[in-house]
Amino acid sequence: MALWLSEADVRSLLPMNDLIDAMQRALIAYSAGKVNQPVRTVIQAPGGIFASMPAYLDEPRSMGAKLVTVFHANESKGLTSHLATILLLDPSTGAMLAILDGRYITEARTAAVSAVAARFLALPTARTLAIIGSGVQAGSHLQALTLVRNFEEIRCWSPTASKRDGFVSSQSSAFPIHAAATAEQAVRGADVIALVTSSSTPVIDDAWIKPGACVLSVGACLPTWREMDPALVARARLIVDSRASALQESGDVVQGIREGRFTEHHIAAELGEVAAHPELARTTDDEVTIFKSLGLAVEDVVAADLAFRRACQFGKGLKID
Repeated sequence: MALWLSEADVRSLLPMNDLIDAMQRALIAYSAGKVNQPVRTVIQAPGGIFASMPAYLDEPRSMGAKLVTVFHANESKGLTSHLATILLLDPSTGAMLAILDGRYITEARTAAVSAVAARFLALPTARTLAIIGSGVQAGSHLQALTLVRNFEEIRCWSPTASKRDGFVSSQSSAFPIHAAATAEQAVRGADVIALVTSSSTPVIDDAWIKPGACVLSVGACLPTWREMDPALVARARLIVDSRASALQESGDVVQGIREGRFTEHHIAAELGEVAAHPELARTTDDEVTIFKSLGLAVEDVVAADLAFRRACQFGKGLKID
């Protein structure tokens, strides 16, 4: 019998601190060639996209796939824009071990990976965080990033003032966060900038980014989309989760290459390589670093495997035929 793990189950089984460490190990394994996974398959559907993301990992030995959809009109229907289901399989037999609600795993592992990036790419002295966006990922990134750096000031901006103010109000009792009137006001002077919007056009300007800053680019996951000023991408040290994915899926990378701003060799390293060899993170303290996150199937499978192992240990979940 397979196990069904709901979002509530998954939340209780995957504390963010543990997830950050699990994502670091998964990224190192991916960059070391110990993961078998293709670039995700994405098809267009009326009003959204549907993607499949399978992966196999040697250690911890695990296999599975995430099925994910993104429909931005879902909010009007009382649903989140990103929905997902993860199938975890026995790597020895192919038999189904578990079905997990993948919405929270997607939310949390994305922020956990950004925290791994900040752990290595942000300066140890980083004290100011700017968050561009006020949705689900803004909340998860606020939680994750504050676990790896001690921020004294956190600024948030998003284009919808009511959502921005509501998000800031909901978080202000736990974090030193305030709303910024403009994206520029949020970003100027910030040590770490998290871009967590659904924008298809740049939301930050190169001139706003101070020397030594770390930019975490989480949105713009299609080759026709951008969320960063191309001049910023060209001047910064560019780290990606996957070279193969970035060269196929990231508009900030693909379009920059097409326009002749840089070549594929502008990608300095994968984050897994940086985690294994921290000297690859930056060449000087004044260098701007960018982490372009697209999301990897191995991140989902490792998170699901950890949740499944803990569910078996603690007797959680619902058994299904």
